[in-house]
Amino acid sequence: MLDTLRKQDGTHGPSAARDDSEMFDLAPVSLWLEDFSGVRALFDGWRAEGVTDLRAHFGEHPERVAQCAKAIRLIKVNRKTLTQFEAADFAALTDNLSAVFRDDMLKTHLEELCQLWAGQLHFTSQTVNYTLGGRRLDVLLKGAVLPGHEDAWDRVLVSVEDITELEGARHRVGLAETYSRGLFEHSPVSLWVEDFSAVKRLLDDARAAGISDFRTFTDVHPEFVERCMAEIHVLDINRHTLEMFAAPDKKTLLARLPDVFRDDMRPHFREQLIDLWDKKLFQQREVLNYSLDGNEVHVHLQFSVLPGHESRWDLVLVALTDITARKKAEAYLEFLGKHDVLTKLRNRSFYVDELNRLERKGPFPVTVIMADLNGLKRINDQLGHAAGDGLLRRAGEVLAKALESPFHAARIGGDEFAILMPGTDERGGAAMIETIRQLVDLNNQFYPGTPLSFSMGAATCPREERLEAAVQRADLLMYEEKRQHYATESNGRRVDDPASRD
Repeated sequence: MLDTLRKQDGTHGPSAARDDSEMFDLAPVSLWLEDFSGVRALFDGWRAEGVTDLRAHFGEHPERVAQCAKAIRLIKVNRKTLTQFEAADFAALTDNLSAVFRDDMLKTHLEELCQLWAGQLHFTSQTVNYTLGGRRLDVLLKGAVLPGHEDAWDRVLVSVEDITELEGARHRVGLAETYSRGLFEHSPVSLWVEDFSAVKRLLDDARAAGISDFRTFTDVHPEFVERCMAEIHVLDINRHTLEMFAAPDKKTLLARLPDVFRDDMRPHFREQLIDLWDKKLFQQREVLNYSLDGNEVHVHLQFSVLPGHESRWDLVLVALTDITARKKAEAYLEFLGKHDVLTKLRNRSFYVDELNRLERKGPFPVTVIMADLNGLKRINDQLGHAAGDGLLRRAGEVLAKALESPFHAARIGGDEFAILMPGTDERGGAAMIETIRQLVDLNNQFYPGTPLSFSMGAATCPREERLEAAVQRADLLMYEEKRQHYATESNGRRVDDPASRD
């Protein structure tokens, strides 16, 4: 190219040489003109000795890498080189090359030598040099044997580009990526990176087809929801996700996603789709998933289309916080609010609410059975409250066994129970009392000693009557049976007790 330029401007001889020299000296990149003929001589000698694999040869004789480095003679450098390496002049640089090329430099030099050994007349490497002031330089080194010197390698031009800032930026990016990856992998919540772009296309197609009421559309076409679920692509999950869903590894979990998202997940996902249809790109809700061992996992789901991906939904972050323990606690508190802890039956609070609900909504007729546990006070007085609690638990077992939804039994007092039977007439009430008596007999066979018995009364409320009136009638019938029970029991004791005949 220089020859072409010379022909165009008519420059030849000493003037052209001076131009070349000035261009070398004023080049904005560090240039080194070096003599590699000594390296060429070493290579020729080793080939004569039968060396064919230089890398393996260096592995056996690592000192020969340094031998090659010492065989290189520096001819000249340009101004940029002196500035870049903080050298006052050429002599200061050459006298201190050991300070410039040190530490792991020989490892990189080995790669350059292997490229030349392989027949290449140029080489490239990335390494670390140091200025004479001790400052580290990341450099990109490129060398080429100059034309006309291919046989002797006595003129090799080497450029040394300072890429310290670039490498620093790359290092910072690497640290940021490592930091971000660490945050993702070690997050204490389950994180999912997902691609919803196919879901967006399906929603866009539905909108283009004229769908305006998406909720009604999914009511009529539930298969559309299923199709959208199938189009979600999971890109990555973190470690906590594996722990939460009892998965041994990512591959296993991703292969068994239908086992995780099933049953109750579908209506939740439908609501999620409806929100997306309404352009709500950040959502949160509570959903039910399943671990791979079949256990329920209640989660608080947070869904967010990441910034910059709003037009395609191709990068979505889903965070799942395990709230199973909280849900169990809430369920237990709800149970305590509506159940009697001792008998496991409903409590008085539930009974009052259910009575009011049936008063308003029915279905009528409603049959009410009032039941009173016989002999509880005597058991408590004679055998202690632990024995009395045992009798109450047995009462709960019998009544729970006798009833099925929508019927309910509630403990409304110390030894008082109420049974509400919506949509049931007098015959249904009588049949229930008979069932309870049969179960009491069976229970007494399993629990010898203190017998279990109820006094019961039933009343049926038609639609035109107040339920409270039926409760009062059932209560009166129960107390009448209770009087008869104690009267019979008292008479039995008088007959059996010799002192009663005195």
